[in-house]
This record gives sequence, structure tokens and C-alpha cells, in this order.
Amino acid sequence: MGSSVAVVALRRLAVVGLLITSLVIFACSASDEPLVTRIAFGSCANQSAPQLIWNAITDFDPQIFIWLGDNIYGDIRQPFKLFGKERTIGPWKNVPRFIPASEQEMQSRYKRAKNNPGYSRLRQSTKVIGTWDDHDYGLNDAGKEFGGKITNQRLLLDFLDEPQDSPRRKQAGVYSSYTFGPVGRQIKVILLDTRYHRDPLFSDGSILGSLQWMWLEKELNGPPSAITIIGSSIQVISNLSATTGPLFSLECWGHFPKERDRLFRLIRDSKRDGVFFISGDVHFGEITRYDCATGYPLYDITSSGLTQAVEKAVPPPLHFIVRFVAWLTPTTMRVMGRNCRYKSCTYGEPNFGAIEIDWDSTPVAMKIEVRDVNGFPVTGVKTSLLELQTQRIDSVAAIRAEESQKYCTLEMNLPWIVRYRLAILFFCTLAILLLGLIGLTYAAISVSRRCLHKYKFD
Repeated sequence: MGSSVAVVALRRLAVVGLLITSLVIFACSASDEPLVTRIAFGSCANQSAPQLIWNAITDFDPQIFIWLGDNIYGDIRQPFKLFGKERTIGPWKNVPRFIPASEQEMQSRYKRAKNNPGYSRLRQSTKVIGTWDDHDYGLNDAGKEFGGKITNQRLLLDFLDEPQDSPRRKQAGVYSSYTFGPVGRQIKVILLDTRYHRDPLFSDGSILGSLQWMWLEKELNGPPSAITIIGSSIQVISNLSATTGPLFSLECWGHFPKERDRLFRLIRDSKRDGVFFISGDVHFGEITRYDCATGYPLYDITSSGLTQAVEKAVPPPLHFIVRFVAWLTPTTMRVMGRNCRYKSCTYGEPNFGAIEIDWDSTPVAMKIEVRDVNGFPVTGVKTSLLELQTQRIDSVAAIRAEESQKYCTLEMNLPWIVRYRLAILFFCTLAILLLGLIGLTYAAISVSRRCLHKYKFD
């Protein structure tokens, strides 16, 4: 009897020992995950353009670099042609401005981008992950209708060194998620695919498609993380097209208001703290914020582009015009800080995004910046994980107070005279110039007639 009791006791001790050993192994393996304190990101890198910015990114010494799309310019841009058999602009154009490249040409452009000396140095010391946007997807502004997406998905994943057995190579779309860092200090990176399943622009249809929405809901309701970064190739919060129309339009989630509302609801219902967005596409850098979606401020840090930027499209003496237009454009979401390089708090030259996390501070602090080609900040915000937590609201008065905050008025809800002031100024200027031209023409004709009359009289 005594021996049997001893055997049972020994077995129990053995089980307890195994459990303790397993917990120790798990704790050790979890603590072996390196702590991530620096993340860089960027978009819009033309493989044929000088890419000096990689030196600044390497000097920042990020542990992770995130591509946000237009990692190459794989489609072919045809020249502007207003007249002739093949017209690419104007109301009478008969051929598209952009056409897809062949698979061989796409491979060649990816190879050139991957072999860039600056990018090669970064890859040696940094974990590189990413998604795509339209130009590396294969066609400007394209969505689910584009026929080359299956082939180009494989080419992108080859560029990113995705393992051959990766689920990303079998699914429809390049969306994916990653978790970095030890337990309690983990960073979750969710990369969306805003191209493969996207309905036509202005349709207010779907951006992500049903399968990707199911996947995203599962990711947001999964194990908690201290920080969750959602990467979108197009801007999530800013909707500048609502204020720049009808002059020009920018792709963004604001063109699909039902989808954007669904995204905000999903984040709110998941009760996930520490969420913010990073985005690209627009060829300038800015930081935007929305306070009335999830119970805490939602930031969107836009970095665009590594080589492509709006000020590079105009001669240097005209850069002041671009900056003036950026300052004049009505925006309710842009974070306007005193430390911005320009008054508009946008940056239209090559740039990259930089995230720094101070895990030792109480509360944990974050510095998120857009930096220039020399690595100097041009705009940025400092926040903490305490700020990015759902605040409990116990009264209707508090709810109303929150709704009246600075970053709660969508661009679409601005008074029309404010919303369209850029277009009003443009057309008024055009009208004044036209009237001035007509006046000068009339004056020239009048002077010519007088001179002719005087000549005949003499």
C-alpha cells in the first residue's frame, strides 16, 4: 500500500516537473524574441531614379523595414499626347495613359530595385516585409479587374524573399500579419492588400473583399499586443480628394466611406488598444488623426515617396506654389505641429517614415516621424501607449464633448465654401487671367487701329 502511494506521488511530481520545465522553456523562448525599438517604412520607389535615401534609412538602423507599395514602377507610362492618332489626355483621349508591362519587364525592374546598393545594405541588417500598391500591382489605379495580378503577386513575393511554402503564395492577395518582440512588449504588423479585391473607384463597394475582411477580423480579435500597426498602401484617415475636387483626386479609403466605417467599427469592437495606421501612395508625407472612431486617437502616418515626390514634378523656383497649395487645401485631419518644416505640415520631397519606441519609459512612449533624405524629421508626433487606449465614457455630455473635438470633423462635412476654396481660387484666378488676356488683346487691337488710322491720314 505504501509503495503504491509513493509511486503515485512520484508520478505527480514528474508531471509537475514537466509542467514547470515547459513553462520555463516557453518563458525562455518568449524572452529570446528581440525587443523592437525602431521601425522604418516607405513607398513609391522608382527603380530607375536615384535612391539616395537608403543611406538615411540605414543610418536610422531599423530592425524592421515595411514596404507600403509602389516598391517598383512596373507599369508603362505613355507620354502626354493632346493631338494625333493616339491621344492620352483631354476629353477626346482614345488610348490609356498607363499600360501594363510584360512579365519579363516586371522581373527586370524588380531585379534592378533589389540590387540597388543602398537597399542591399539595408537588407543585410534589417527584416524587410511589405505589401503593394497600384504600380507594382501592375497598373495605375487598378483594382480587382486587372488580369495580371496572379503573376505579379508571385513576382512581388519573390522580391520580398517570401518562402516558397508561405500561405501568401497560395491565397488571393498579398495581405499578411507579423508579430515581433517578447510577450508583453509585442508589436503586431498587419499588412492589407488594397488592390486585389478592390471594386472600381467611386463605387463605394469593397476594398478588401469578403475573405480578407474575415481574415482581418480574426487578426484584430486575436491575442493582444502592446502595439498594432496596420499598413495600408492608400491613406486611411485623410480624404483630401473631398477638398481638391474637381481639380484632381487622390486614391484613399475616403472614396469608400462604408468600408472605412467598417474598418473603424472593427477596431472599436475588437477593443484592441495601441492601433495606428501607416500609408503611402500620394507622393508627399503627412500625419493625420481621427478622434471619433475607436475611443482613442487613430493616427495615420503617410510616407511617400522614397524617390517620387510632388515637388520633384515642378522646377525648384515653383516649389513655393506647391507648398502654398498644400497650406491652402482644407484639411480637418492633418496634425499641425510647431515643429513641422513647412507651415502646411506636409512634405513634398523624398521621405521615409520612422517609428521609435521607448519601452523603458512610464508610460511607454512612441515617436513617429516623417524624415527627409538626410534623415532629419520634417513632421512628427510624440504619443504614448496610455494615450492609445480606449477611454471609458460615462455620460452623454462626455460623448458630445468628444464628438466636438478638433479631429472629429470629416472633410466631407466642411461647409461648401471652405471645402471647395481651392477650386474657387483656381477658377477665379483663371477667370482673371482670361479677362486680363482679353483686355490686353483689346488694347493691342485698339492701338494697332489708331496707328494704322494715323498712318493712312499722314
